[in-house]
Amino acid sequence: MKGLRWPPPPDGGPRNPGPGPSAPRGGRPTLPQPPTELVATRYGVRLEQLVTGTGDPVTVFAHGLAGDIAGTRPLGSGVLGRRVFFHFRGHGRSDAPPGPWSFTDLADDLRGIADRSGATRALGISMGAGALCRLLADTPDRFERIVLYLPAPLDGVRPPVAEARLTRLLTAVESGEAALVAEAVEPELPPSVRNTPTGWSYLRQRVEQLLTDGLAPELDTLWRSPAVPDDAVLGAYPGQALVIGCVGDDVHPVPVAERLSRLLPGAELVVYDRPAVLWTKRKELRERVSTFLNAK
Repeated sequence: MKGLRWPPPPDGGPRNPGPGPSAPRGGRPTLPQPPTELVATRYGVRLEQLVTGTGDPVTVFAHGLAGDIAGTRPLGSGVLGRRVFFHFRGHGRSDAPPGPWSFTDLADDLRGIADRSGATRALGISMGAGALCRLLADTPDRFERIVLYLPAPLDGVRPPVAEARLTRLLTAVESGEAALVAEAVEPELPPSVRNTPTGWSYLRQRVEQLLTDGLAPELDTLWRSPAVPDDAVLGAYPGQALVIGCVGDDVHPVPVAERLSRLLPGAELVVYDRPAVLWTKRKELRERVSTFLNAK
């Protein structure tokens, strides 16, 4: 963020130079997040979860690498029934067992939460989409409807920019310095949102969450092997799938989304024309996701 100074201004707006040493030094506190709970899974890992809504269907939401429940909830705002958000191992208050970890471990996390809640539908973001694909490779009929939002590569090869971002973020979190964490998180925001009240609010929440709960370094071991060694097995999925990609997203290449849409029988593919779609076309994205997941 050009001219980023931390802490952010107390009114949530851009900070202009001056008036010097007398300028405010603290930002407005973030709003408290809804209470979560730690739940035990049959795989021996306790995971943090948040359940909203009531009734059926039940949908589980799997966040991306270094993501969190708060950042995932907007995608479920229009989804009917019970919505189950959780933190994978190494994120939030969830356990961080000794590594190395694999996507099989993440699939176990996802399966553990889904089985506890009786979820029949699932949405996975980036790394979460990889975990969902890993689960489906083993149990094709586990979910009747799935959404793969900005799916990460399944072959174990990450784009260099993705590796660099994770390394920078892990280093920043380990330092405990809020300004370094804010600078590492800043690429998540599109230029149009940076240095705006909305952007500052997002940064506050992300920095506070990462400094409070940390981020496990074992996450860097996930890509030592492919998420799905033979992705052709995804052709056995009997349910309905929606795959969403974005042109210009260096971390989530469009060819990954295109390939998944070909592998999953009858999958619907939607490719947006620019990245950061959750910021630039949030209403349209939420309506698309909810319409798909709410269908019978």
